[in-house]
Amino acid sequence: MASAHLGNAAGWQGGVTPNRCSNFNQQYARSFGYQILISLSTNFIGYGLAGLTRRFIVYPTYCVWPASLVTIALNSALHNDRNHAVPGPFKKIYSMSRYKFFMWAFGAMFVYFWLPNYLFEALTYFSWMTWIAPENLNLNILTGFQNGLGMFNPFPTFDWNVLLYDGLDPLMVPAFSTLNRAFGMWLFGFVIMGVWYTNTWNTGYLPINTNRVWDHFGQLYNVSRAIDSHGMYDHDKYMDYSAAYLGAANAIVYGCFFAIYSAAVTHVFLFHRYEIVMGFKNLWASLRRKTRDTSGQYKDVHNRLMGVYPEVSEWYYLGTLLIAAVLGFIGIAAWPTYTTVGVVPYGVALALIFVIPVGVIKAMTGIEVTLNVLAEFIGGMISFGYVTCAHATEFANDLKIAHYLKIPPWHTFMAQMVATLVSTFVCTGVINFQVNIENVCQKNAPMRFFCPGPNTFFTASVLWGTIGPIKVFGHQGQYKELLLGFPAGILLTVALYLCLKEWPKNRIIWQFHPVAFWYGPLAWAPYSFSYAMPSIPIALLSWVYVRNRYLAFWSKYNFVLSAAFGAGIAIAGIIMLFSVQWARIQVEWWGNEQPYLGREGDACTIATLTEDERFYPWWDGSAIPAP
Repeated sequence: MASAHLGNAAGWQGGVTPNRCSNFNQQYARSFGYQILISLSTNFIGYGLAGLTRRFIVYPTYCVWPASLVTIALNSALHNDRNHAVPGPFKKIYSMSRYKFFMWAFGAMFVYFWLPNYLFEALTYFSWMTWIAPENLNLNILTGFQNGLGMFNPFPTFDWNVLLYDGLDPLMVPAFSTLNRAFGMWLFGFVIMGVWYTNTWNTGYLPINTNRVWDHFGQLYNVSRAIDSHGMYDHDKYMDYSAAYLGAANAIVYGCFFAIYSAAVTHVFLFHRYEIVMGFKNLWASLRRKTRDTSGQYKDVHNRLMGVYPEVSEWYYLGTLLIAAVLGFIGIAAWPTYTTVGVVPYGVALALIFVIPVGVIKAMTGIEVTLNVLAEFIGGMISFGYVTCAHATEFANDLKIAHYLKIPPWHTFMAQMVATLVSTFVCTGVINFQVNIENVCQKNAPMRFFCPGPNTFFTASVLWGTIGPIKVFGHQGQYKELLLGFPAGILLTVALYLCLKEWPKNRIIWQFHPVAFWYGPLAWAPYSFSYAMPSIPIALLSWVYVRNRYLAFWSKYNFVLSAAFGAGIAIAGIIMLFSVQWARIQVEWWGNEQPYLGREGDACTIATLTEDERFYPWWDGSAIPAP
């Protein structure tokens, strides 16, 4: 039950609720009943999808689910008394138990995390190159942590929490996944610089690496000037105000989102189509039987051992999904959302199409291809398209944990149902507490509550929900060139497939993963390469050097170390939040002030506007009207 993953429940509520209330004046979003119904609906729809697709993304042996290994390692360290000495580095034998190792690593990280997170923030934002000339714009763009791209700073941070910005611990996910992501992000950093320095799409008037949306005065977009009293798009008010504009990094991110969707589907079709066909055969067969038939199914040791337990029928998961959909209908219809209840079946259909390719990729690489942009691109909303699929993959990871640990399927089903119900209420309460913090999600937010995720959701809600995708990404829209991401994702994946056919023994080609490559650039806006850079040496050290030379040592301690560091940060962060940070006790000295001086404290542009000056649309205004 403790493993029930509801981080995405908090994520969607934390992103959507404050935006609807403060930016769109949709006060119904504050209703606890509305929040609970939508959260229960998206959570349990995701759980139903996970159960219906477990023969595709849980039972196959190639679906490893790296995050599950960390959870298992933590529980084994805490509850398994067996201890075997293993050979390791420096020609020594290491006999320390995993429990003792966990406690030492946990304690060390718990103490150390107070330095970068509170006492010495320069250790987090270690933009030491920009300290040489804080007002140098170009230096900040190349090496800056917060307002630059950070592409050429070899030592950008000494904060382990920074490495976890996207939830992918370099000790947890395979090295090829970390390296592909970092390479993709770094390569597209040059594309972003090219767009910004040439002032393409008027990006020179805006900060280079921002996930906010802007107007033609170079100011943050005031969406209230383009909507009516119901929070809906008002064309006359829009024409009296401004079109919405993106920074250079954010524009490229959307192009890479289009590429990763087509790459994900193409990759799964080319490399895993036989397994997918087998999964459909097994699913159809299971719907006609009351017990698990082992003939023609997965024969690995885990499936053989789990075969002794009665299986949970797909009908139970389907029933869970349908009941959850009804809750979604009620939530949409009972409050003034001005939205058709058709978004519920639409979201479920979209998730059904993508949950298998998304799940397969996450199971193998640890990377989750989120459907937020695709759901918005087609329908202009995120709740039942993106969130349900995200929940499905999280719950599938939990099902894999139970599969590894040989927990009876019925026990898993009931434990997750109860945990999901309880945690939904807890997460919703926590989010309501957070959104009432003074200046939350603002530039001067206390305790680092800067809300990069909710700001991204706000940008998306303006582009997709308010203005609409046709004006922004249509064939005559503002950023129509970014649609080239769709064929680019297909072509790169097909090229890799053909290369592997031509050179099947080339180890370098086998290490390239097109989906992981396209995933890397998605971290831009608001994150910089300084977040990704430290993961490279750690992944090489752990997964390449230590694992290849000291496999027993690596197997015993690697995932325990990952769990210990994560737990140390979590506990220290909670104590800091509700003690010194909540009391607004600040330590004022150079180490906490230097990271926010110069260009690092205030983002600048290469093109400037005088007072009341504006820039103008570059597309055909007669086809896509814009002020």
